[in-house]
Amino acid sequence: MMKENIGGVVQETMIRIQSQNDSIRPEPSDEFVITPFVRDMADRALAYLEVGYPIHFAGPAGTGKTTLAFHVAAQLGRPVILIHGDDEFGSSDLIGGNSGYRKSKLVDNYIHSVLKTEESMNTLWVDNRLTTACKNGYILVYDEFTRSRPEANNVLLSVLEEKVLNLPKLRRTGEGYMEVHPDFRAIFTSNPEEYAGVHKTQDALIDRLITIQLAHYDRETEVQITISKSGISRYDAETIVDVVRELRGVGVNNNRPTIRASIAIARILVHRKGRARLSDPVFRWVCSDVLNTDTVKVTRGGQSLMPQRVDEVIRNVLSVRRGKPGEKKATAIMGKENEDG
Repeated sequence: MMKENIGGVVQETMIRIQSQNDSIRPEPSDEFVITPFVRDMADRALAYLEVGYPIHFAGPAGTGKTTLAFHVAAQLGRPVILIHGDDEFGSSDLIGGNSGYRKSKLVDNYIHSVLKTEESMNTLWVDNRLTTACKNGYILVYDEFTRSRPEANNVLLSVLEEKVLNLPKLRRTGEGYMEVHPDFRAIFTSNPEEYAGVHKTQDALIDRLITIQLAHYDRETEVQITISKSGISRYDAETIVDVVRELRGVGVNNNRPTIRASIAIARILVHRKGRARLSDPVFRWVCSDVLNTDTVKVTRGGQSLMPQRVDEVIRNVLSVRRGKPGEKKATAIMGKENEDG
């Protein structure tokens, strides 16, 4: 992996996905940014995985749980099996099940006056992703596993503790159990229980996982991610991130704006050749639309308070930034560019 140190922040390759039948192999990408905050999370997770413990990234939406899970999995250098939690899941959706029948017929007419016929019919078993990962020693990334009902995840208890997968005898080879490959590793992610569609998981499963709580990134990490994902200038990225972080304290529960809002605003600004300034109409309406959506539940008398609040925060952030010595120079340069353009 190539690394470049920029202002104390290491930019490191992230993941592209190459499909290999039912598995994927994370590969480097130029968009992922590692700051000390992200590196610390990844190092802690790798320490547990290398010893054989499954890990669990828990936190609100937009904190990079899935991205971090793939980054950590890529460090282990083995194929990854990805499962997304689903309320309709049963155990068979994880381990496998019957997928049709095979019928064979033998007609013996060796003696012309005697016709002998034999028929047989067998069910066909197809392994699903958990079985494939356990058998081949792949890395299981179970994304938002608490969106699956607890009873569907019961099969994981013996996999994570006794290293044995309980299988129906209908499987092709006929065995009722399979020993988990010693290289098998598991990474889980989940959103808070108050999110819609999230189930409370069984204590026995949580007890088998080492949980790493993820909060929102620190400011420098969010700025670097916004730049990497959009190509916007650092000055504009800092302004956008400061606005989003200020509004994060206004949102209600899971309706607080995340790094996704910063990326969306930055990408649209770059696309429309806008600037993160009060006088830029593109910046004003994109902030209003993106951030009003993320905090739509903040109301008074049935009317959303966010358009007014977003405008206030933009004014405050830009006013503070103009008051900093380093920002005056950046503002003057941008003004000159506009005159020249």
